[in-house]
Amino acid sequence: MPKRFVVAASEFPDLPRFPVGFELAEALTAAAGDLHATGSPGDTMNTAVALAVRLLPEAEHAGISEIQRGGRLRSLAWTDETVRFAAEPRQGGHTPHPDWERLWTTPVVRTDDSEADGGGSVLSGLGLRSTLSLRLRADRRRLTVLTAYARKPQAFDEDATRIGRLFTAHVSLALDSATVREQLTEAMRTRDLIGQATGILMERLDIDAGGAFESLVKASQRENVKLRDLARRIVDANSGAGGRGVTER
Repeated sequence: MPKRFVVAASEFPDLPRFPVGFELAEALTAAAGDLHATGSPGDTMNTAVALAVRLLPEAEHAGISEIQRGGRLRSLAWTDETVRFAAEPRQGGHTPHPDWERLWTTPVVRTDDSEADGGGSVLSGLGLRSTLSLRLRADRRRLTVLTAYARKPQAFDEDATRIGRLFTAHVSLALDSATVREQLTEAMRTRDLIGQATGILMERLDIDAGGAFESLVKASQRENVKLRDLARRIVDANSGAGGRGVTER
């Protein structure tokens, strides 16, 4: 399960608030630098929600959520507790943003006034009148969405939407880059772990590298355990007091 993050926008005091013109280009360049300097997808989202409040006109809060087919929702990052409550599904598991379903087919959804139909929604109950939701990622199973919130109605106009789309393009690129780096790091760790486990089996069973790896694969299939997890178990057992791990060929 992805970690959840909360961050204050004040951590980025050097960025101009609500930039326009050349200031916008400079602000987006600075934001891109901050986003690409992050070390993990979680850090990227953490940075993105803080930057969103600095960059998007009228934005007071921001959050990132993952929406799965069927409406299941999970908050991944937020600037404050107000946003967490705004994004979390209520009893019954329904999303508090029914318009988010449109993000499967369109990159932007705006809520001009959560009280337009008499209120009573999660957003209006929290005093959040306007939202600007921007798609970060989408595949057949899930959406990742960045949403900015404001307390006044009709807060987000076309300019805010334009800035939001430019900003989320940078966020998406940085998020993809961070994900690839994390996957490569994990792949290297997994390779090293399997290599250690193979070496342990070679010594323990007096077999060559090919036989040790085959033994590891067969044990993984037999026990219905991922190869990585089984390798970790063998390495941990070998470093413990007399653990034997896998002994069958």
